[in-house]
Amino acid sequence: MLKSKLLLVALLSTCSLTAVANTTDIETLQPQANYQQLITQRQVVDQLIEQAVNIQKSPARVSHAGFTAKLPSNMERIAELLLQAYELEPYRVDFLFGAANANIYNGNVDKAIPLYKKVLTIAPDDVKAHIYLASWYRFKQNKTESEKYFARLKQLSPEKASLLAKVFALIDHNANQPIVDKLDNSLGDDSAIITLGYALNPDGSMHDILIQRLEKTLELAKQNPQSLIIVTGGVPQNNHTEGDLMKQWLISKGIPEKQIYADNYATSSVDNALFSRYALAKHHIKNAVLISSGSHVRRGQTLFEIALWESGPTDIKLQSVSALDKPLEELQKITEKDLLGIYRDSLKTLGLPTFNSGALQD
Repeated sequence: MLKSKLLLVALLSTCSLTAVANTTDIETLQPQANYQQLITQRQVVDQLIEQAVNIQKSPARVSHAGFTAKLPSNMERIAELLLQAYELEPYRVDFLFGAANANIYNGNVDKAIPLYKKVLTIAPDDVKAHIYLASWYRFKQNKTESEKYFARLKQLSPEKASLLAKVFALIDHNANQPIVDKLDNSLGDDSAIITLGYALNPDGSMHDILIQRLEKTLELAKQNPQSLIIVTGGVPQNNHTEGDLMKQWLISKGIPEKQIYADNYATSSVDNALFSRYALAKHHIKNAVLISSGSHVRRGQTLFEIALWESGPTDIKLQSVSALDKPLEELQKITEKDLLGIYRDSLKTLGLPTFNSGALQD
């Protein structure tokens, strides 16, 4: 009996030792970095983007008839915040694109180009970076560099290269079109008059520049009483939008309400084109005239033509008439700033956003 007990004790001791030995051999996998530190880093990035969003939403604007934009200092700060976020997350090239585009928005192409190039150090075959570099070197009239990036784009994405070449040709054509303030001929049937909005005054009243555009609209509407009238602008001020006030102004001047379509959602020139094109398509418009300020009509027409490539009507004829914000002779030569706006917004109309980082969206 005693012998059996001693044997049992020996067996239990052996099992216990084996269990201890096995426990010592097992090691669970542990995080390779301090997860609390990673959470803190994520929070910092989110806070940087949140700051950029707050700046983007700022009501501060600098405006004239051809250009309504965020204050330059705002865009500079957004670019700085995005670059700080990129330092923490060096795989997030969307931060680089956003910082570059903020500089473009600010008119600083030379500061943007190195950031697009930096994207290519991470992703050498990035199609979007090649589109931007081909475009902005072309704007800078650096033919050699533009063609280098365009040639690579053609290898990477022939269809996008073909579309970009079409955009370049359109920009060249429209940038050299004469500015006119009269419509020499009747638009005929299946026609439309499109009037682009302009930022309302803080109290919600219409700016003189917008009224000037409406007066030109009224002039052409009387010449073409059969034409559909499209008024587009949706930035609210004091519970009013440009589109709504423009429509009411025209009605007060005798234009039938049923003749007017008001787009109350567009917040930019790009939106004007993208949101209004379907009214042109639905009504099978064959001839249309675009009305804006003289320093803005070239950009407006270019954006509408690009937007219509996708939606139609494919056989539409589009022309522009200016509400003169400057002497007609002075408007004939396009400024570098106006040309930059055409390049920038043409790329946006093609679908390349200015900002595309989390909450920081266009």
